[in-house]
Amino acid sequence: MTLQATAAMNDAAFSSRLYRAIWRWHFYAGIFVVPFFLVSALTGLVMVYGNSIETFLGARHHVAADGNGQSYVDQAAAARKAIPGSSLKLMVVPAQPDLATVFIVEGDGNDTVVAVDPHGSQVIGTVVKDDTWFYWADNIHGTLLIGDTGDRLIEITAGLGIVLVLTGLYMWWPRNARTLGRALVPNLAMRGRGFWKELHVTLGFYLSVAMLFFLVSGLTWSGVWGSDITQAWSTFPAQKWDDIPLSDKTHASMNHGALKEVPWTLEQTPMPMSGSDAGSTGLPAGQPVDLDSVAAYARSIGFDQQFRINVPQSDEGVFTVSADSMDGDTSDPMGDRTVHVDQYTGKLLAEVDFADYGLAGKAMAVGIALHQGNLGLWNTTLNVLFCLSVIAMCLTGVVMWWKRRPSARLGAPLYPKDYRVPAAILVIAVAVSIAFPLTGLGIVAFAVIDFLLPKRFKEVGAVPA
Repeated sequence: MTLQATAAMNDAAFSSRLYRAIWRWHFYAGIFVVPFFLVSALTGLVMVYGNSIETFLGARHHVAADGNGQSYVDQAAAARKAIPGSSLKLMVVPAQPDLATVFIVEGDGNDTVVAVDPHGSQVIGTVVKDDTWFYWADNIHGTLLIGDTGDRLIEITAGLGIVLVLTGLYMWWPRNARTLGRALVPNLAMRGRGFWKELHVTLGFYLSVAMLFFLVSGLTWSGVWGSDITQAWSTFPAQKWDDIPLSDKTHASMNHGALKEVPWTLEQTPMPMSGSDAGSTGLPAGQPVDLDSVAAYARSIGFDQQFRINVPQSDEGVFTVSADSMDGDTSDPMGDRTVHVDQYTGKLLAEVDFADYGLAGKAMAVGIALHQGNLGLWNTTLNVLFCLSVIAMCLTGVVMWWKRRPSARLGAPLYPKDYRVPAAILVIAVAVSIAFPLTGLGIVAFAVIDFLLPKRFKEVGAVPA
C-alpha cells in the first residue's frame, strides 16, 4: 500500500470518528433543547402578536380624534380613580391623537394598565398587567414561570443551542458525493426518514445565522452570562453625568415585573436623585413640575413620537422621559433617548441617547428590537417565519429520531469501535464552556454520562445486553 493510500485511509477514519462524535453531541444537545425551543418559538409567536396587533401593555385602544385634549394631570386622576387607592407609576403618551393615553397604576397589590380617552378623560379599558398576552408569554419565554431556576435552564438551552447549530453546520457540509448545490436544495423526492432528513438539514442551514443571532441576543438577558458578565461590563457609566447626585436605585427599578422596559445598557446604571441644586436648564422657572409640564418639555426637546414618563416613586425620585424601540415607542433603535428631570426644580439632571451607548449597548439596542420584531412589518413577518421554522426544525428532528431509533433504546448515534475522543471535540467543548459557564456545566454532565456508559451502548458493532 502506498503512503498516499495509507494517508487517505487515515483521513477517512479520522473524518468518520469526528463526524460520529459530532453527530452524537448534536443528538445530546437536541434532546435537551427541543422542548425549550418549542416553548420559546410558541411564546415568541404570542409575543409578536402582542407587540404588533396589540401592544406590550395590552390592547391598542382607538378613540375619536376630535375634541379638546384634556390635561395629563386630569387623565392620570381618572386612571387612579378607576383603581381606588392606587398610585401612578407610568404614563405612555401616544404618537397619534386617535390613540388612548395609557397609564400604569399600582393598587390592590397589582400593576394595572388603564387606557384613558385623552379628549374626555374617560377610562376606556383596564387590565392587570400580568394578565396581558405579552406579559404572560414573556414570562414563560424568559423564566418558564419558575423564576431564577427557569432563567438558568433557558441560559443552558441557549448555549447548547449554539452547540446544536455549530455541530449541525458541520454535518450539513457537503462531503462524499454530495455537492454544494444538492446541500442547498432539499430532495423532496426522498421517502421515509430520508425525506425528513432533507427538510431538517436544508432548513437548518438557512436558519443557522438567524438562530445564532436569536440565541446570543437572548443570552444577554440571562441571569449569569447576561447580567453578571456581559451586561455588567457594558453598563452605561453614570460618572459621565458630572456633579449629579446618584441614588442607590438603578434604572431597572423602572421595569414592571418580568417586562424589560429599560434599555439593556442602562438597567444597572444608578438613577439620578432629585432635591439638589444640580442640573442644567430644563422646565421654565416657576412652572409646576407635573405630567403636563414634563410632557410639554419632552416635546420641546424632540420627543415627537410615542414616549413614556415614569413618575417619581419617592422623595428622591425623578421624572424620566424615554423613548426606545425595545418598548415599541419608535421603529428606529438608533433613536433611543432617556432624560431625567428633577421633580422639584424641573432641571435637566441627565440625558443619554444611542450615541452615548458603548459598542455592546448599541448592538443590543438594535438586536433587541430585531429579536422582538419591533422594526416594522418586515421584521414582524420575518420573526413569524423564524418561529414557525424553529418549530418545523424541532418536529423534523423528532421524526428523524423516531424513525431510526432501535426498539426499547434511546437511539443515540454510535461511535466507531475502539473510539477515542478527537482533540477538536475537546477544544470546542472547552471553548464553549469558558464562553458560557452554565452551558459548560451541561456539557460536563453529558460528557460524564457518556463516559460512564458501557461500550456496548455506544460503539458500532456491540450488541447491548
